[in-house]
Amino acid sequence: MLLLQAVLLLLVLPSRGQDTPTKEPEVQLPLPKGVCTGWVAGIPGHPGHNGTPGRDGRDGTPGEKGEKGDAGLVGPKGDTGETGVTGVEGPRGFPGVQGRKGEPGESAYVYRSAFSVGLETRVTVPNVPIRFTKIFYNQQNHYDDTTGKFHCNIPGLYYFSYHITVYHKDVKVSLYKKDKAVLFTFDKYQDQDVDQASGSVLLHLEMGDQVWLQVYGEGENNGLYADNINDSTFTGFLLYHDTN
Repeated sequence: MLLLQAVLLLLVLPSRGQDTPTKEPEVQLPLPKGVCTGWVAGIPGHPGHNGTPGRDGRDGTPGEKGEKGDAGLVGPKGDTGETGVTGVEGPRGFPGVQGRKGEPGESAYVYRSAFSVGLETRVTVPNVPIRFTKIFYNQQNHYDDTTGKFHCNIPGLYYFSYHITVYHKDVKVSLYKKDKAVLFTFDKYQDQDVDQASGSVLLHLEMGDQVWLQVYGEGENNGLYADNINDSTFTGFLLYHDTN
């Protein structure tokens, strides 16, 4: 170390025989504290390592808005949203132009089945159909006055009723459908008087069904009566036919 300092000192001093301009004496700066009097600059050292990166700085001021970019590709269709609330009903529009008259349709067929008959004689036989031979109405001939039975030709709902004059004996009458009594009427005769008995019912009939009136019991319950001023009647008619 001392040898290196001596070499550097020789290089700094002027050579002999050279004229040196006269200079004013320079002010000697004090050496740093703790440095040797014969201090000479050393060889430059190697660069140091990079220091630890500093903290992120504050966000800068927002820049100017850029130009609008090109439209992107159309994305896939999204799910269907929920139904919105129904809006307020709008004003009524003007009437439209009347359409052309349609083609004539087929005429509707009217189904008819009805009868109304009365008793002509007071002689009736118990436990067999009563023959009402006085015809008030039987245009479709669905009632047979030879048997006293109504024959169903149009399936549907029917209304039946009967009105009986009672005289001289008690009366027990039943309305039959297909050999089965479905309605019963009883009237007890009062001496020296003429009584009335009646009944009505709704029945659904199929094609071929038969309906009739019949006295049940023994002969003492056969007080049906009819003359020129008193009638015993039996009536029935179709209310509406089956659609199937």
